[in-house]
Amino acid sequence: MKRLSVVIEKHLRADGREFRLDVCFDSDAETTVLFGPSGAGKTLTLHAIAGLLEPERGEILCNGELLFSRTQRVCVPARARNVGLVFQDYALFPHLTVLQNVAFGASPGHWRNPRTASPDVYSLLAQFALGKLAHSYPHQLSGGQRQRVALARALATRPRLLLLDEPFAALDAPLRSRLRGELIELRQRHGVPMVVITHDPDDVAALGGKVIRIEKGRAVAITNP
Repeated sequence: MKRLSVVIEKHLRADGREFRLDVCFDSDAETTVLFGPSGAGKTLTLHAIAGLLEPERGEILCNGELLFSRTQRVCVPARARNVGLVFQDYALFPHLTVLQNVAFGASPGHWRNPRTASPDVYSLLAQFALGKLAHSYPHQLSGGQRQRVALARALATRPRLLLLDEPFAALDAPLRSRLRGELIELRQRHGVPMVVITHDPDDVAALGGKVIRIEKGRAVAITNP
């Protein structure tokens, strides 16, 4: 199993407000859930793991590899961390088709000519039931379909860790329930460890794994699977 170790500190100031992130946890679970209210620091923690936020102190290790260490002056660039990130709003490229979005994940140079995309791209489209939507654009898709495209694009990079920021927040209750099951099946099929952010107790109950409760910038409780 992939081991994730996070010890980070970051002091942020904006619009006259201050927020201190001081999070520490380890996880050997296949699914790690960062749970807590909005504004608790969950997304900041996820961005630090992905390399989009540089902490002021601490270190981050994934599968024994040091991704960040202030004392050792190590900060692996986001593009070199081999970590897949699915944003809350999915962040699909609106001017690219479904096929081009996924091909971009596999190789940024292939989206202009998807015919040169690797067979893995077409395999992912089939796995996510997106084949018939390959030439559709994001604005033509439902919320569940956009999520599948975002997941397929993230997996096209063959990541060692998949990070998901509130993956069900924009979906209605019946669709959330169905996609939770699909996400669990996805992890089992691809064998990619996941870190999932949520503020919904139903997500926590359904996803299982190790739960890190974050409040006011700190990990205040840890529940092992």
